[in-house]
Amino acid sequence: MKRRSLLGAAAAATLTLTLGLGAAHAQDKLTIALIPGLTTDAFYITMQKGAQAAADALGVELVFQGAPDFNPVTQVPVLDAVIARAPDAILIAPTDTTQLIEPLRKAHDAGIPVITVDTFIGTGQYQTGAGDADFPLSYIASDNVLGGKIAARALAAAIGGEGKVYVSNVKPGISTTDQREAGFKQAMAEEFPNITVLETQFNDNDANKAASQLQGVFAREPDLKGVFGANLFSALGAANGVQQAGKSGVIKVVAFDAPTSIVDNINTGLVDVAIAQHPAEIGYYGVVSAVAHLTGNSIPVSIGTGFTIIDKANIGDPDVAKYIYSD
Repeated sequence: MKRRSLLGAAAAATLTLTLGLGAAHAQDKLTIALIPGLTTDAFYITMQKGAQAAADALGVELVFQGAPDFNPVTQVPVLDAVIARAPDAILIAPTDTTQLIEPLRKAHDAGIPVITVDTFIGTGQYQTGAGDADFPLSYIASDNVLGGKIAARALAAAIGGEGKVYVSNVKPGISTTDQREAGFKQAMAEEFPNITVLETQFNDNDANKAASQLQGVFAREPDLKGVFGANLFSALGAANGVQQAGKSGVIKVVAFDAPTSIVDNINTGLVDVAIAQHPAEIGYYGVVSAVAHLTGNSIPVSIGTGFTIIDKANIGDPDVAKYIYSD
């Protein structure tokens, strides 16, 4: 297992201290709302479990409310409904870096503290006094640029450090997948001069489209060696395209995220490597940070959580399997 934890010592100290404040403020019964990117994804279900564990420990109420798809058009009405309930704080995974700015400003203007989890608005640089999207208190997430670099290194190792690869991505404007692609390309350019990164394919979160795109790229580049799926749908779609082309095990597939289905995908060779985030930690630190702020404590403006690399060699290890997401 290879794991990178980015939680700073100062952040850890602040959050640990806050746990001691829960009992003293339990009588206030604070309400924290968690709005995921979508409600049906194992990543966000696991995040909810981590958030609930913190809520239980601190004696606060957690409200989990979201839309069934990752789309600002469906997320904004959910956010408006949550604001109308006037929770003490909102944790949210914004589904767009720009389209959620003004809807979230409504919460801020109503006096509801906002913390973004997993994804961000604007640049993700908060409390700077600059720009129109710096008002959230904190951004708690995986370091997605680093995650992209880890994916690049894993794919480079899988293909022997040379050949042609590409990124299968969702669409521009999603902070997490934008950063994963950027980190992947940066690591490839700086560390692997014998690997050529082809043009990114955007699939609109449609696995069937990702599969068709893989076959299109392979038709143009028959010496294709690998693909990085910047999210799970992208990876599985591309992997299905590899399988349909009869190239499983030849064209290597690195997937970002690790739901329970990833076990079979890795064991059958559909996917070669999965990069697991730690969403339970994101939810846990989100609630703890919100309570810290509400009880008069300062909190870090950013908190990073770690990654675990999963492949066929280690997927049976309990210390690795524990990072597979709940469903």
